[in-house]
Amino acid sequence: MSTPRPTRPPEAASHPTGTHAAQSGGTPAQRFLRDAAVKSADLAHRETIRFNMESYHAAHQRGRTRIKDWEAARRRCQEIKREAVNHLDKYLLQFEENVTARGGHVFWAENSEQACAYICDLAQRNGVKTVVKSKSMVSEEIELAAALGKLGIKAWETDLGEYIVQLRNEPPYHIVTPAMHLSRKQIGDLFRKELEPGVSDDPVELMAAARRKLRQAFFAAEMGVSGANFIVADVGAVAISTNEGNGRLSTSVPRIHVAVTGIEKVIPRLEDLAVLWPVLATSGTGQGITTYSTLIGGPKRAGEADGPKEFHVVLVDNGRSRLLANAEEREVLHCIRCGACLNICPVYRHIGGHAYGTIYPGPIGSVLTPHLLGKDFDHLSSASSLCGACTSVCPVRIDLHHHLLHNRRDFVQARDTKLSERLFFRLFRAVMLRPWLYSLGGGLARRGLRILYGMGLAGSVFDPMRAWTRDRSPVPLPKKSFRAQWKKEGRA
Repeated sequence: MSTPRPTRPPEAASHPTGTHAAQSGGTPAQRFLRDAAVKSADLAHRETIRFNMESYHAAHQRGRTRIKDWEAARRRCQEIKREAVNHLDKYLLQFEENVTARGGHVFWAENSEQACAYICDLAQRNGVKTVVKSKSMVSEEIELAAALGKLGIKAWETDLGEYIVQLRNEPPYHIVTPAMHLSRKQIGDLFRKELEPGVSDDPVELMAAARRKLRQAFFAAEMGVSGANFIVADVGAVAISTNEGNGRLSTSVPRIHVAVTGIEKVIPRLEDLAVLWPVLATSGTGQGITTYSTLIGGPKRAGEADGPKEFHVVLVDNGRSRLLANAEEREVLHCIRCGACLNICPVYRHIGGHAYGTIYPGPIGSVLTPHLLGKDFDHLSSASSLCGACTSVCPVRIDLHHHLLHNRRDFVQARDTKLSERLFFRLFRAVMLRPWLYSLGGGLARRGLRILYGMGLAGSVFDPMRAWTRDRSPVPLPKKSFRAQWKKEGRA
């Protein structure tokens, strides 16, 4: 069967940082501010996200009712991940031993380059021309599709959301739902342009059009690449959760299966999946359990109907060991990539996933990315209101908003701050430590703003509240401060 020909080369479609950076220009912090301003002003984009988020929240609340004690389930998941991460060396070696005992191969990649080099070499040695990819955030992180594309190997995303953004030549928008930012009409227009001119906007027809194209790729591919939601140490198996049949087709039909995963995905025991799988499904999509829950432990054996002839697991470090060595923030590695913190974050809901300029957006990305990609992404830790909502929904109870504060502190300590910034915060500290000075300053500020606004200077360069008033009406100024009103009512 002939290999299908995509309208855009897949090797250019999966660049979590490279493509985005090339299109935007400037430093990551400058791109973030620019892209965030554009997206937060895009009302159509915000309405699409609002609709999708509300649907998720309703499903999530229903899903939680299926678990008798949700908080107890969260605590158990936290305990499992803490045990695994705190004894990472032990469980990873146990996993490797069990995989190799069944004829599989395990490769330890220190960074993205080593991971891509191993997979590309494997593909070249086996004459691979076509690769089908099940959903894998780590393969996006290491930019595997781009590396394969340089060798002339076509890499097809087979998750429907990933396939949609691949056709658009852009990175995933969300950890769980890569095409969340697109409306049905936008997807219909895309498919009519790229796949079938006559297809309607009906979801069933759109899925059928994608299926017809991708089914050819499944049976032409010599290699399948997947991620791993968990890797189970005591049985040496890769656990994959998907809602589409593409996951099993990608891992069982091609003669080579490569599972690419971060080292932190290990869990100690098979029985741990009894709580992790339903909690992941509930937090990720609101389901009781995902449609396909698959365990893969090695290549096809005698008597088995399907499966690959070769099975490889690539364990990717890529900065995770540095985070592991940081006892204060180590628990960030507990993340199970459910996306719940993105869905509840007010910042993410306004600026969207692409503004972050990294494959892991939202609160977890803002905490994790500076550790993986370095100080160029330290600014992301300030992309938070510190409301704590992310911490409250995390299924493994990661203290996300406090880790954002830890990153901010480390960022300030590691650089030479401007003199004006140091003076400002010294003044701020002095005022906050002296209630009388705070009260005096507040009174003077109210009077000064009344004069400015009375002169019609709201939003002008003379307005100290210009960041707010240039796009909004001035906030009505109270005659008395909250402290004065509180004292007047006899509560002070």
